[in-house]
Amino acid sequence: MKLRTKLWLLLVLSAALSMVLFGYSSVWIGKIANKGYALFDLNPLAQSIVDSIKKQPDFGGDALKQTLDRAHAEHPAIRWVWIDDQGQSIYDTAGLNPTFTFHDLAMLMRDMPKSLTKRDVHILTPATRDGHSYFLLMSIPASAMKQGEVYFLIRTLKSLLTLVLPLILSFSLPFLLALWLFSSLNKRIRKLNHALNQLNIQSDSPMIELIDTSKDELGQLSQHYNSMAHRIRSQFAEIQQFENKRKLLLSNLSHDLRTPLTTMLGCTEMIRTGNYKDQTELQARAKIILQRCRYMDKLLDQMLDISRQDADDLTIRLANHNLSEIVRKMAVEYIMILDGDQVLLDVDVPDEDIHLPIDAPLMERALRNMLDNAIRYGKDGRYLGIRLTADERSVNIFVKDKGKGIAPEHQAHVFERFYRADGGRKGEGLGIGLAIVKDIALAHQGNVEMYSTPNVETVFQIKLPR
Repeated sequence: MKLRTKLWLLLVLSAALSMVLFGYSSVWIGKIANKGYALFDLNPLAQSIVDSIKKQPDFGGDALKQTLDRAHAEHPAIRWVWIDDQGQSIYDTAGLNPTFTFHDLAMLMRDMPKSLTKRDVHILTPATRDGHSYFLLMSIPASAMKQGEVYFLIRTLKSLLTLVLPLILSFSLPFLLALWLFSSLNKRIRKLNHALNQLNIQSDSPMIELIDTSKDELGQLSQHYNSMAHRIRSQFAEIQQFENKRKLLLSNLSHDLRTPLTTMLGCTEMIRTGNYKDQTELQARAKIILQRCRYMDKLLDQMLDISRQDADDLTIRLANHNLSEIVRKMAVEYIMILDGDQVLLDVDVPDEDIHLPIDAPLMERALRNMLDNAIRYGKDGRYLGIRLTADERSVNIFVKDKGKGIAPEHQAHVFERFYRADGGRKGEGLGIGLAIVKDIALAHQGNVEMYSTPNVETVFQIKLPR
């Protein structure tokens, strides 16, 4: 059953039940709490006493007394007085037997019935017998009357309409307001339901954005839907981009492994068959095999780094280390690596040692990745610079090369995983080294920055808090 149908049924049923409950509760409470004589019940009661007196064959004082005393016994709160046409009381159940003038009777009936709450109620009923006129006077104290009663005197259908129309309007107003509220809620819920049905994680499909300025629960739900839809779109785009990079990684890895393997197979086959000129050529072929093996070992290390990043396995263990000594050791290592490549290695380390709480293996790994990146892509500049500086706030490690540099459109992406720029910076590797550098710097509460002027210089900087 639809929500709109449920709301309609609930509204109609509640209106009907409320009217029935109002009727029954009014009658029940009236019977319990509103005891006493009703104004419209007094006239029939008085007329019945008059009729019983008129039916008696003997209209003498004894018969009259017995009838009125019996009525007084049944209704002890009512005073019964039988009056002749001269105003003389023939019998009074109160035993007073007063004489009434016209003025006295008029004063008794004055301001009836609006004075019911302030004074006694008097009913005067006429009777005739044997050509003489008589009157039965009923006096009821206000305390013996019903505590609350409402009477509608309807003489024409027009007067009935004037009574019923305001009643209908008073009952219809809350009904119409509830109907408007339910219709508004149902419309907003249908919009939200339609938006959820049309939600698509594909970024090229249109997205329905709900505009609901209300501060109630549905308005908050609409705002949550908008933020959720944007977040899903963004996350799906990131996942899609990451998946595309993974596919590119596999493609690059296949190419990067096949090329050195082909070279190694050729050199190995030459050595196996002895098809080389002299010992010098043999050593050259062996050196090529060694270089290709080292390159493949680096690729495997990068693959291991990728798996560790996927598992969030970057655990940092801080200890106080001599950062100057670490930089010097790395410089000595790369002097041997660059031997014979005609690359100027420029090392600038302060004479005073710099000690800092770091994870030494991770920091060596970050520095090695920056140096490998500079050698791989900036070797044509024939320059590799390593510089260490410190001030009161921070410690900075710079790695500089003078190769082709990085084009401006690629500079914002060089620290992304699996990203490899086109042009002069494209080369071997999986595009993971600089991403690891960034992760290590962030793990030390620092950051990494890059400045590049193509064909002039490219500088990578790790900044660590002191």
